[in-house]
Amino acid sequence: MSEPHADLTRQLGLFPATNIVIADMIGAGIFTTSGLLLLELGSPLLMIALWVGGGILALCGALCYGALGAAMPRAGGEYAYLSELFHPLLGFLTGWISFFVGFSAPLAASSLGFSEYLARAFPTLALADNAVLWKKAVALAVIATLATIHMRGLAFGAKIQNYLTVGKVALIVALVAVGFAIGQGDLGNFQERVSSDAPDATWRAMGLSLMWIMFAYSGWNASGYIGSEIRSPRRNLPLSLIIGTGIVLLLYVSLNVLFVYAVPPGELQGTIAVGGLVASHLFGSAAERMISLLIAFALLSAIGSLIIIGPRVYYAMARDGVFFKSVARVHPVRRVPSTAIVWQCLIAGVMVLSGTFDQILTYMGFCLGIFPILAVLGVCKLPRDANGTSRSVLYVTAALIFAIVSFAILVLAYFERPLESSVALVTVAVGIPLYLAFARSKAKDVARYGRTNEKGVGP
Repeated sequence: MSEPHADLTRQLGLFPATNIVIADMIGAGIFTTSGLLLLELGSPLLMIALWVGGGILALCGALCYGALGAAMPRAGGEYAYLSELFHPLLGFLTGWISFFVGFSAPLAASSLGFSEYLARAFPTLALADNAVLWKKAVALAVIATLATIHMRGLAFGAKIQNYLTVGKVALIVALVAVGFAIGQGDLGNFQERVSSDAPDATWRAMGLSLMWIMFAYSGWNASGYIGSEIRSPRRNLPLSLIIGTGIVLLLYVSLNVLFVYAVPPGELQGTIAVGGLVASHLFGSAAERMISLLIAFALLSAIGSLIIIGPRVYYAMARDGVFFKSVARVHPVRRVPSTAIVWQCLIAGVMVLSGTFDQILTYMGFCLGIFPILAVLGVCKLPRDANGTSRSVLYVTAALIFAIVSFAILVLAYFERPLESSVALVTVAVGIPLYLAFARSKAKDVARYGRTNEKGVGP
């Protein structure tokens, strides 16, 4: 049994907090988007340049979130930042988007990605008559297993997460090192070009490509969501964001250089499961099973991090009275937001069963790109003494770079894919009447009791 008034406790040091950032970032995006990017851009060198640019943009965001998190080390991340520095409506909307798009949808995608790579490793299972049902069953089982692990407590879950993340990073480093050392690649691939469909749409294609890349980098703000559970947050929270994002930037660029080295651009373009294709080119078809299993293993870490991070956002919203009050419940012994974990995994399970998530990559990218723009600008509103240097030229410059470039990406992506982008905007708009309903309920509670109910308010 759980109680809504129990509090989260500070249990995480720098190492596990950094691991959560790395685990959340390295997910399905890096293993599925490079072939699509090459199809849009036509040039492998341009694709790699955009991966570098996206990483630098993520570092700018991480720097700003580090300042925000040090000044406001609370659960909820940008929900807390936007609510306190701008307006509770903006905080609610970012949490609303996170509920469906920020965490539940990537959780479904990563679990489906795990089952796809597992099927590639064991092709006889993939060719079975019930292969689709088998893949969905595996995805659901992975979500349920990792949710059970993280329901046992943050300390236990973080220990498992540490092993998964260290293993994932080691595997990627080994793949890059061995691939360049003994793999069968060709440096001439970097000079080849895939013809673009529409030369006059280059800027729009670059905007859409960067939005996909930023989706792959999403997670650079991960430890901000668990600010209430990080020890010495003024030091450890910013460091975990910067160190984690920097490591992932190096890994992503190295992987993409390896992808191009291994496979001619004409064959790589449009491919989604790039890991298996690259392995077969580098080491022969026999290595495809091993690499596919390693990538499936890497996705386990991403799934676990999403189960850790997402529920803390909904918990923070419920504690503030702008979400379902049951979501604020924290297990009295294990100190985890147990109800929020269950709800997120149920929604992810529905998405797995729906089978439509593979069509909404652009929708997810657009939704996730909106509110970080506003959050980083919150650096300019921090008190001058918050975290000592939060209003320095470095932070303000990083915030402006992130906001301007991210806004340009959204505009370009909108003109390239107006349908998916419009659906994303509608999703945000739907949250406005919901916020008003929760706000009215909260006002009634305050009027009735003279203060906000500790157990949370709302429907």
